[in-house]
Amino acid sequence: MSGPVTTSGQASTQAVDPVALAQDLIRCASVTPEDAGALDLLERVLVTLGFTCTRLPFGEGDDRVDNLYAQRGTTGPNFCFAGHTDVVPVGDASGWTRPPFEATISDSVLYGRGAADMKGGIAAFVAAVSEFRADRNGEIPGSTSLLITGDEEGPAVNGTVKVLNWLRSKGEAIDACLVGEPTNPEQLGQMMKIGRRGSITARLAVHGVQGHVAYPDRADNPIPKLMRVLDRLMSATLDDGTAQFQPSNLEVVSVDVGNTATNMIPASARAMLNIRFNNLHTSESLKRWIQDECKTVLGGAGTQYDLTFQVSGEAFLTPPGAFSSLISGAVQAVLGVEPELSTSGGTSDARFIKDMCPVVEFGLAGNTMHKVDERVPVADIQSLAEIYRRVLDGYFPL
Repeated sequence: MSGPVTTSGQASTQAVDPVALAQDLIRCASVTPEDAGALDLLERVLVTLGFTCTRLPFGEGDDRVDNLYAQRGTTGPNFCFAGHTDVVPVGDASGWTRPPFEATISDSVLYGRGAADMKGGIAAFVAAVSEFRADRNGEIPGSTSLLITGDEEGPAVNGTVKVLNWLRSKGEAIDACLVGEPTNPEQLGQMMKIGRRGSITARLAVHGVQGHVAYPDRADNPIPKLMRVLDRLMSATLDDGTAQFQPSNLEVVSVDVGNTATNMIPASARAMLNIRFNNLHTSESLKRWIQDECKTVLGGAGTQYDLTFQVSGEAFLTPPGAFSSLISGAVQAVLGVEPELSTSGGTSDARFIKDMCPVVEFGLAGNTMHKVDERVPVADIQSLAEIYRRVLDGYFPL
């Protein structure tokens, strides 16, 4: 497949079983960036529901990623569900009590890689939209769509961000987006995400002069200089958090000298740190702060150093309002609990979607995601489908 390929079909009135679809998706061993037939399966189901499906491959060779954009309807508003069919590796396969890609149901619990993150969520939304469209005789004042990538668990370069650019190039818009990430810490209904902290990684290499430890005057040890920079950065209080965000935190994740000799001063020392930051900061403001600290410690002494940055995403917030209330109300109607509005956790593809429209995340419980024996209660998938159905009902009122 060298470019976008679009398929469409006649709508069926038959509702989709979310549990059966989740099982079928799990049986596709779609470890990033392999698709393993997951998007083919999803496309076949959506075509039978009357969706026009466009496959969007991006990248070349080992970096190639397949994506799917499916839409039913051509007018606004366009309500989009976003998710990913790629999964992380199984890890220690011998530690699984059920095969990770057989989608076994045992004691009313579905086991398999991707059950929680997030094939169960995708199946729940497809089931919800199938019932919603059938009850409305296929006619609503707007469009429903799905943006499904195969690159969320990977570099996130050839996935959602490029699908969004493709939509913009066609003059298409998304008016609201629900991301089906597993947002609940332990039980369905506990938490929804209305924002995420940003993430920036800094890599610092401090250079000195290699030499014998008995003759330190003939060498220049870079390690103490690196440690002074790290101490200044780690000692700083970035902020105290906000009403919606926890405090930003800086963590040193690697310090490396690469020296195995006991009698040699190394020529360079390296460190890597990551900051998860709230919306009191931007990646640019944090870059400037780190640059200034390095200059203060190292620049005055004429020390040579290299400093590079990688930004995974900026902090964002969808302010509490009509959209979050719609989803919260659907959760309360089905489960009888009010979810917490949170911005905790890592990054997700919502960080890209927020530039196009309001975005909220709500999905299954994530306490087993990325773990051995990833699993989710069958009843949770069914309840999530009902919640998503109520969200659609509320977004497109009669």
